[in-house]
Amino acid sequence: MNEISQAGDSVVPSAANGSQAPTLSGKLQRGDLMAAACPSREILRHLTSRWGVLILIALLPGTQRFSDLRRGIGGVSERMLAQTLQWLEADGIVARKAYKVVPPHVEYSLTPLGHEAAKHVQALADWIEVNLGRMTPAIDTQT
Repeated sequence: MNEISQAGDSVVPSAANGSQAPTLSGKLQRGDLMAAACPSREILRHLTSRWGVLILIALLPGTQRFSDLRRGIGGVSERMLAQTLQWLEADGIVARKAYKVVPPHVEYSLTPLGHEAAKHVQALADWIEVNLGRMTPAIDTQT
């Protein structure tokens, strides 16, 4: 007889090999990045975009003002920085705090979820930096 197991909010029978059968609520909680319509893809796009990665790394040490981020992230336009910060804020990755002063003073910091994501992104960026010569030997000859 199959045992009954708990998976998320759904109770499903265990498979004969001991693994749990996937449930709709379980799939919805985790997401399915391989599915074209998965909302996780949009968040992945925000986190792994060129500017998203650099913003996450720049905010790891702590809170920064918009102008500090713009100076610290070489090559980013004001428009792209603002747009990417808005995406990351909407995703719950970045917190924005606006002070009612003249001139406007806005600070950005990572949320706890953002800090967790930033650590992973930084690990990937560190790995790329360490292995850059192995991945693109042509860069060394072009400079």
